[in-house]
Amino acid sequence: MSFQEKNILIVGASSGIGHALAQMLQAEGANLYTFSRSPPEGVSSTHVTWDVTQPAEGIFEHLPEAIHGIVYAPGSINLKPFQRLSMAEFQQDLQINVLGAVTTIQGNLARLRKAKGASIVLFSTVAARTGMGFHAAIATAKGAVEGLTVSLAAELAPLKIRCNAIAPSLTDTPLAAQLLSSDEKREASAKRHPLGRVGTSQEVAAFAKLLLSDAGSWVTGQVIGVDGGMGRLK
Repeated sequence: MSFQEKNILIVGASSGIGHALAQMLQAEGANLYTFSRSPPEGVSSTHVTWDVTQPAEGIFEHLPEAIHGIVYAPGSINLKPFQRLSMAEFQQDLQINVLGAVTTIQGNLARLRKAKGASIVLFSTVAARTGMGFHAAIATAKGAVEGLTVSLAAELAPLKIRCNAIAPSLTDTPLAAQLLSSDEKREASAKRHPLGRVGTSQEVAAFAKLLLSDAGSWVTGQVIGVDGGMGRLK
């Protein structure tokens, strides 16, 4: 599963799943190009500072001619009763989770084609298909990610570009810190999973790595639950 000489672009590499993946790919010899609000610690990459809620004019110009993989990892967790969610909050979740991904992929489509065999990995959530109260904003945004995933997979398959999404449940990342901020909260979250625990960044990142690799070259158009069984089991 070597990534020697492969150019991988990761948006959201400074923390959580994106950071864990960057570390794994660095160990495999990948050439990393990272985009996030701050440089990823402990990762050697060509870094560009970018907040995905801001314009992306010209930020991809320095990238090499061919990109073998794109990972779009930014996310949000804004859990509120539906009637308390403002239109601005819905729009922000769409910008962070969906429109930033669209910008990234459109800005690098020619580079993906040049690779003659590339992979796009996006991130959904278990809540997009499993109804959960107070998840209206994020489930709406991630539902759009799933639609984008399968549509792009169909459109780009003739170009040998694969597109898949991973749908985790609650994962132990900085983004989820408030939801796991005490032993009681952590235990309650663990009990909601059939496997009896919360997932780690490394476990989800390992699956993203598989989808990027040659070992995943027969997989496209899939939304894959990496969720401790939460999305399918009772």
